[in-house]
Amino acid sequence: MLEYLETIAPNVVDIPDRILESTWQTIYMTLIAALIAGTIGIAIGVILVVTNKRGILEKLKLYNKLEQVINTSRSVPFIIMMALLAPITRSIVGTTIGTTAALVPLIAGIIPFYSRQVENALLEVDPGIVEAAQSMGSSPLEIIFGVYLKEGLPSLVRVSAVSIINLIGLTTMAGVVGGGGLGDLAIARGYNRYQMDITIVSTLLIMLIVFVTQWIGRVLIRKTSH
Repeated sequence: MLEYLETIAPNVVDIPDRILESTWQTIYMTLIAALIAGTIGIAIGVILVVTNKRGILEKLKLYNKLEQVINTSRSVPFIIMMALLAPITRSIVGTTIGTTAALVPLIAGIIPFYSRQVENALLEVDPGIVEAAQSMGSSPLEIIFGVYLKEGLPSLVRVSAVSIINLIGLTTMAGVVGGGGLGDLAIARGYNRYQMDITIVSTLLIMLIVFVTQWIGRVLIRKTSH
């Protein structure tokens, strides 16, 4: 088996530790960024829903400002955002290179996308249920947690899976500026050194992480649907 692997992927066989490290770096960046950006994104998404026209806390000025910030942020290419956020990254982490440093632009890059996804997911909640909760005297917080987040949970799971897959794609770009991970390995070691087997294996591992994310998402959607 080892002889066969050495034949079809000689460069991969030479750096098993590097491949494992890069895989872990990609998973690390994805998980940490997803947790932080997910928390912030859900909060912003909820604010967008409740402050929108006919929302339970209608404040159109706040809604319009948030929407402008989100639309503007989403229009900035991620590779440029990493460069723009370099001073902030350095002030927070102390460096602009490395896996931990890549978390800052990753979080900033995925929050606008996820916030909009959360808003769309929560808008799918039946308005009649919201009106019924209001008529029973439920407070805004009770409606947010008891109606929007509870009834919209399957949709939230769905958009979360989509956002995480999008985030995995961003981690590969983070590798271009020394963020580490499988994207960095595929470009720096595979593409730049003409070691195509490393590029192929890195790509397959990224696809595997995406497929696992999709599978977990489907399982959670089935369990939360009612």
